[in-house]
Amino acid sequence: MYNDVLHQHINAYQRALIRAGVTGSSIAGVFRGPETLALSSVASDLPGDVATTENTIFPIWSMSKPITTVAMMILLDRGLYLLNDPIKHYIPNFADIQCRSADPNAGLYPCKNDLLIKHLLSHRSGYQYYEKAAGPHPADPFLNLDEFVRHAASHPLEFEPGTHYLYGINQAILGRLIEVLTQQDFYTFLKKEILDPLGMADTKFFLTADDRKRFQPLYRKCSLPVGYNMAYRIDSANTGITTDFDVLSYSEGATTPLGGEGLVSTLTDYRKFCEMLLNGGAYLGQRMISKTAFDTMTTVVTPHSVQDGAYDLGFGYAFSLFVLEEPLLEGTGAPAGIFGWSGYHNTHFWIDRHNDLFGVFLTRTTPDSSVINKQFRAAVYRGLNNASAT
Repeated sequence: MYNDVLHQHINAYQRALIRAGVTGSSIAGVFRGPETLALSSVASDLPGDVATTENTIFPIWSMSKPITTVAMMILLDRGLYLLNDPIKHYIPNFADIQCRSADPNAGLYPCKNDLLIKHLLSHRSGYQYYEKAAGPHPADPFLNLDEFVRHAASHPLEFEPGTHYLYGINQAILGRLIEVLTQQDFYTFLKKEILDPLGMADTKFFLTADDRKRFQPLYRKCSLPVGYNMAYRIDSANTGITTDFDVLSYSEGATTPLGGEGLVSTLTDYRKFCEMLLNGGAYLGQRMISKTAFDTMTTVVTPHSVQDGAYDLGFGYAFSLFVLEEPLLEGTGAPAGIFGWSGYHNTHFWIDRHNDLFGVFLTRTTPDSSVINKQFRAAVYRGLNNASAT
C-alpha cells in the first residue's frame, strides 16, 4: 500500500539536497518486493538539468559490484571454483605477484600469501583504485579484460593478500575470472544468467544513441577529482550541469566490461535486482543463487570494529556489500543486518530483510558521498515511524 507520509519525508529530503546545492534532479523509492511504498522524483531548476523518471539511465558505477558478486555466487553454486582457490590456478598471470613492504624504503618483495578468490570478493586482495598512469585505471583504453588483468597482475599489491581491507579494482578482475570459468564474454554471461532473467533490459556496459537521450547529465558540485583518489577541488568555473566527464566511454561494441564500475541502469531495472536480494537470491519464485551462496556473500568478512578511520559507523564489509552490525553507531533507525552499496556518482541502495523492504536513491552528482545514503535511510525510517504512529 502506498505510504503518503513516507513519500513526503523522501520528497522533502530530495528538495533539501537541491536547495543545499548537493545534487541536481533525483529519483528515490522504497519498495516491499514488487509493491511500491513510496516513489519520489524531484527536478532541480539548474540550467541544463532534466527531470528523472523510473526509466532514466544512470551510470551506477560501484553498484555494478553486487551484480558481479551474484555472478560469482552462481558459479560457486555450480562448483566451478572454491573461495579458497588461488586465482593463479585460473589466471596464471597472478603466479608471481609482488607486494609492497611496510617499510617504504624496502621496496618490493614476492608475496608470501597466495591471492585467493575470496580476497578479491571481499576487497582484501591488496589492490586499490589508482590514479591514471599509477596503476590499472578504469578509464584506460584496455583492449579487453584479459589485457586489464595482465596489467593488474604486473602491479604490486599494497600488502599481503588477506591481511587488510582496501577498496579497489577487484570486481574488474573477477569479470575476467568469470570469462575464464565460463568460456564466455563477461557481459554475455551477465545477460544470460542475471540481467535477462530479471528483466533488466537497460542494464549494460554501453549506451546506444537512443539510450543517450535518457542518460542523466552530471551535476558537478566540485571539479574533477585529482586522479582517482577522490581528492576534489572546489572550482566555480567547472561546476554545474554537464554532459561531459563520463570518465567511461559507454561506447557500443566496448570490449572491456568492468564488473566493478562499468554498468548503467535505471530505477526500474535495479529495483528488480534488489527484489531478488530481498528474497534471499530468488525472483518471481525462481532461485538465482542458493541460500548458502546468499548467506556467504552477505556475511561480514571485515568487521566494523577493525576498520581504520576516526569514526566507527557500525558497518562491516561482506562481498562488496556493507552490512550493518551496530545500529546505534549508524543512528538512522535502520536495524542490524541491512546491507547494500553505493556508486561514485551518488547512486545508493540498501536491503532491509527484517522489515521486508529496500530503498533505492539515484542521482548523478560529484563528489560522491556516503552521507546521502545515510540521510536517505534516516528520512525513510522517520517516515515509516511517523506513518505507523498516525
